[in-house]
Amino acid sequence: MKSTWLYSLAVLIGGACFGILSTFVKIGYAQGADLVHVVMTQFFFGFIILAILLAFSTRKKIPLKTVLALLACGIPTGLTGIFYYHSLQTLDASLAVIFLFQFVWIGSFYEFIFAKKVPSKRRLLSIVILIGGSILAAGVLQTAVQFDWVGAFWALLSAFCSALFMYVTGVVGTEVPVVQKGFIISIGGFLLSALILVPSAETLSFAGIESGFVGIAFLLGLFGIVLPPLMFSIGMPKIGSGLGAILSTAELPVALILSIALLGETILPMQWVGVAIIFAGIFYGNIERKKVRYTYARD
Repeated sequence: MKSTWLYSLAVLIGGACFGILSTFVKIGYAQGADLVHVVMTQFFFGFIILAILLAFSTRKKIPLKTVLALLACGIPTGLTGIFYYHSLQTLDASLAVIFLFQFVWIGSFYEFIFAKKVPSKRRLLSIVILIGGSILAAGVLQTAVQFDWVGAFWALLSAFCSALFMYVTGVVGTEVPVVQKGFIISIGGFLLSALILVPSAETLSFAGIESGFVGIAFLLGLFGIVLPPLMFSIGMPKIGSGLGAILSTAELPVALILSIALLGETILPMQWVGVAIIFAGIFYGNIERKKVRYTYARD
């Protein structure tokens, strides 16, 4: 029982880490950084932290084919950061996270496409509930909410990339130690980000950026590149995808609370209703599957 609680806590921490990112990115922008600075420094610090952890953790020799596959897993990681942080240039952090949160149902779409796994009627209904709640939470129907459709597009695109990352990392390199796996994936994400962003950058200078951005970049690397993959790799295989999906929703309340507390953003009552509906849809779609597996095992 104690070990199960610890594995659940690991997944909860992983989800909460993702919720921290949007607020710190907005702070970084306010300190003079741009998209290139934010993305590249995040991967730089994430790479350094993982390299230090790797020096003191278990490693194993893996085939070149597996190494290349893990490097490829860094592609959706890099794209998620680029698209999501780009959306934060025009969207409030509290809005952008609503669109990123659509990875919850997009994962079922990938399971259908790649694994031919047809979602149950209950799962489909939960997706409809989740999308309906997201529309309210994003404030699309409320004129009081400033809404940028271009920013929403980039944020939604980041959700597709995030869901793809979660899917491929669950099936690729499962035998590789978690720190070593995360280190290789971070290299892939770093290389892709550099390939896309550096040639388009007007300058790589840090002139005009407040010195406090170094701390922000370190936190982005820790909470965006290091902790979530490690926490999910540790906890998800032990507690299952159903409970894992529920616990990972910690991302949403953490992002909303921080956006209010640190950025002074305002969330209207109807948006909170939408958030509550989102949680209801997620619980509805996952609780029963856990019960069914238990009943089957007992029989």
